[in-house]
Amino acid sequence: DGFFFAVKEVSLLDQGSQGKQSIYQLEQEIALLSQFEHENIVQYYGTERDESKLYIFLEFVTKGSLLNLYQKYNLIDSQVSAYTRQILHGLKYLHDRNVIHRDIKCANILVDASGSVKLADFGLAKATKLNDVQSCKGTAFWMAPEVVNRKNQGYGLPADIWSLGCTVLEMLTHEIPYSHLECMQALFRIGKGVPPPVPDFLSKDARDFILQCLQVNPNDRPTAAQLLDHPFVKRPLYTSSGSASPHIGRR
Repeated sequence: DGFFFAVKEVSLLDQGSQGKQSIYQLEQEIALLSQFEHENIVQYYGTERDESKLYIFLEFVTKGSLLNLYQKYNLIDSQVSAYTRQILHGLKYLHDRNVIHRDIKCANILVDASGSVKLADFGLAKATKLNDVQSCKGTAFWMAPEVVNRKNQGYGLPADIWSLGCTVLEMLTHEIPYSHLECMQALFRIGKGVPPPVPDFLSKDARDFILQCLQVNPNDRPTAAQLLDHPFVKRPLYTSSGSASPHIGRR
């Protein structure tokens, strides 16, 4: 009665003392994540290690990421709304348990064969270097201002809400946030509290949803539970023919 699972490998070689601490933290976080069960979160099964590698065992999700999806298909407003609703259910589950995902973006949200989306690739082992943005990683474009600003004392659950706003913007525009900027320029803007541009051609509900997520003061951002009541995610899913359907039209 077997099942498929995915394996990620993390090298244990050439790790300094901080690296060893990060690996330990990674194992602790996966031990925590493996206790979670939710239809919108990738299931973690646990870890094993040998002399050179740490192996992370997790659910195998077949259809790739939302990034793959919007690069192949033209996602309409109501489809993005349906995906956003599922992301919010996953985030609410995590936030109710005081767990921050830390890396919400389309590339880290997977789609299974039935069209359900699952949060994956948690920002694992980043807790030891909360505000270390010296290395300009791809994730920088989705970071909240309080994550970028080292003056601040770390960050909390609202950081995921900012990243969610960037992710919804990404799905609707088919571009990463701050796509017109180099990474360090984007970090400078984010640190100054300048949100990414939200184009006027988006629907009123979509714009309002994104702008609520992109409030510079983390205390002003709604929670995942509050956003589940927003008109943008409460709409039914319609195709161009008018019938409710999760079908995606090819570009």
